Amino acid sequence: MHAKTDSEVTSLAPSSPTRSPRRPVYYVQSPSRDSHDGEKTTTSFHSTPVISPMGSPPHSHSSVGRHSRESSSSRFSGSLKPGSRKISPNDASRGGQSKGQKPWKECDVIEEEGLLDDEERRKGIPRRCYILAFVLGFFVLFSLFSLILWGASKPQKPKITMKSIKFEELKIQAGSDSTGVATDMITMNSTVKMIYRNTGTFFGVHVTSTPVDLSYSQINIASGNIKNFYQSRKSQRSVTVVVTGNKIPLYGSGAGLSSSTGTTTLPVALKLNFVVRSKAYVLGKLVKPKFYKKIQCTVTFDPKKLNVPISLKNSCTYD
Repeated sequence: MHAKTDSEVTSLAPSSPTRSPRRPVYYVQSPSRDSHDGEKTTTSFHSTPVISPMGSPPHSHSSVGRHSRESSSSRFSGSLKPGSRKISPNDASRGGQSKGQKPWKECDVIEEEGLLDDEERRKGIPRRCYILAFVLGFFVLFSLFSLILWGASKPQKPKITMKSIKFEELKIQAGSDSTGVATDMITMNSTVKMIYRNTGTFFGVHVTSTPVDLSYSQINIASGNIKNFYQSRKSQRSVTVVVTGNKIPLYGSGAGLSSSTGTTTLPVALKLNFVVRSKAYVLGKLVKPKFYKKIQCTVTFDPKKLNVPISLKNSCTYD
């Protein structure tokens, strides 16, 4: 066998296939972090080629990933020097935005967070709770104030003093009642005087009364009414009541009183009784103490003392 020449070798070699066009190569630029150790700030970019997956060998992805992780770890480890601030992932993603931050801005952020926490704690209690507490407190204080006023006004009772009674007429005559029953009839006219005094130091009173009844042997023979009036604080007035009765049947009780002249010649024991009601408006209609005074008087009619006032000073009881 003879050795093949170079030309033969060339001719025997298989023809190489048509070379495909080169695929584009991509570069990823990663900025390096600034160092805070007083050196001059420089910005460098590391260019790492990233080959298209179709044109790269199977191990190219792992090499690129390792290279990226190594470069990232070197950047972060280099930035965490003593005295430097820890960079969060969000800051790392922003890149150069953290370059202009000042250390005292962290304090501002902490202070703002504290204020927000305080505000959230204050907002923890609903506003309606404050309104309810205010209404409840006002109601309690107002009730206490009203109770104090009521307690202070209760001892200041009105004073009533019976002065006199004057008989103008007393006549007894035969007659009959509304059903036609024959009986003695009595007619009487009299005037009762008294003094009403309001002892209240800070309130006036409205005064009413039951009818003023004059009775003989448990039979009402005359009656009168006290007109309603208002009495201001620490003041008094004289009250006059006309007590009259016209042809009141006695049904046998007046047998000893009748006479030929139509007037009795004997003394007649009578009773006077009524109730005076006083109402004070201390705090409008919310605080209105009421005072009741029951008055009973024993009166003796003397035929010789017509039109003469009879003193009631020691003849009455006040309940």
